[in-house]
Amino acid sequence: MTNQTLKPDVRGFFDPVTATWSYVVYADGHADKRCAVIDTVLDYDIHSGRTKTESADRVIDFIKKKGLEVQWVLETHIHADHLTGSAYVKEKLGGKSAISKHILKVLETWEPIFHNEADTPLMGYQFDHTFADDEVFTVGPFEAHIIHTPGHTPADTTYIIGDAVFVGDSMFLPDVGTGRCDFPGGSADDSYNSSRKLLSLPEGYRMYVGHDYPPNGLRAPQCMATIGEQKRANVRVGDGITKEQYVTKRNKDDHGKEVPKLLLPSIQVNLRGGTFGQATDGVQYVKLPVDKI
Repeated sequence: MTNQTLKPDVRGFFDPVTATWSYVVYADGHADKRCAVIDTVLDYDIHSGRTKTESADRVIDFIKKKGLEVQWVLETHIHADHLTGSAYVKEKLGGKSAISKHILKVLETWEPIFHNEADTPLMGYQFDHTFADDEVFTVGPFEAHIIHTPGHTPADTTYIIGDAVFVGDSMFLPDVGTGRCDFPGGSADDSYNSSRKLLSLPEGYRMYVGHDYPPNGLRAPQCMATIGEQKRANVRVGDGITKEQYVTKRNKDDHGKEVPKLLLPSIQVNLRGGTFGQATDGVQYVKLPVDKI
């Protein structure tokens, strides 16, 4: 039975290299020790091709110290700026990996570019579960559900766990705004519609973002704002900003923007659920398609 009044505890972990926030969602002191891990990071050096697990290990150490049991390893979307640490977390702690069913559209977009069909199932079987829109599930003692919030990518998903809302790159903190919409399948129009869906949630709900880029470095990285704070102050989608205004400015700002430096390895690894795929003579590879991106 889920608890309708208990509020989830949320522990954020910031990776300064990719400006990514990862989260552990749990009920501190509760008899139900099951937790969810959201948007983990596998450290990757693009120059040497070497991986490290320091970011994921911080999450794992916290879970162990709290005596928690991983129930879910969740992805809000297929990230283009960091490699997921989900496979590593599952290997160390267990749990079920999951993402929105809309990943199938992303697979359909990228597979003709990478030609990794042999180790990247087009039906999403590399994930333990693919959520349907508005699907209800549980995280420990909390009722949870997902909503489809496309725009940044066509597969962006928001997880609502109790009063905690995990939006990935659909929205950022009020002084940053929203995620870029120029990736394949992205849409500023969809992004605005998704923001309206999110801002219609109760004003006291806590919104946790996937990244933070403090403007001009004037503050330390933060991970949360309430829905009410977002409605009143978000520089791109706050109250009074029309869809036409948003779409025009979003498209202008995204025009000609450089791709994230980790895009090519990130997409390949993340579409596999966090692995590097089949090895050749014990060596794993990522592909660098020329003149395709």
